[in-house]
Amino acid sequence: MPKKFDPGMRERALRMLAEAMPDHKNKTAAVQHVAGLLGMSPETLRTWARRMDIDAGRVPGPTSEMLEENRRLRRENAELRKANDVLKAASVSFAKEPGRPSTR
Repeated sequence: MPKKFDPGMRERALRMLAEAMPDHKNKTAAVQHVAGLLGMSPETLRTWARRMDIDAGRVPGPTSEMLEENRRLRRENAELRKANDVLKAASVSFAKEPGRPSTR
């Protein structure tokens, strides 16, 4: 299971990465250096940096806010589908009840 980092650690790591960038030949080298200092996976730091760039508008892509809204809407959609299925099943059950007048 992935290790969870608190938001303070994320901010510190991203600040350290920004400070380390001028001292390295490319972003990958800076990410590996800072990740090594902090004892985390370089991929974790690279992902955080990419998300920060997208959220700041420096790189195209869906922002964190948009991704969270999509997750919320998908959960809501799933709940509504379940409720709709329950209502359909109930209406079929009521329609088959003996003694009910036929709608035909």
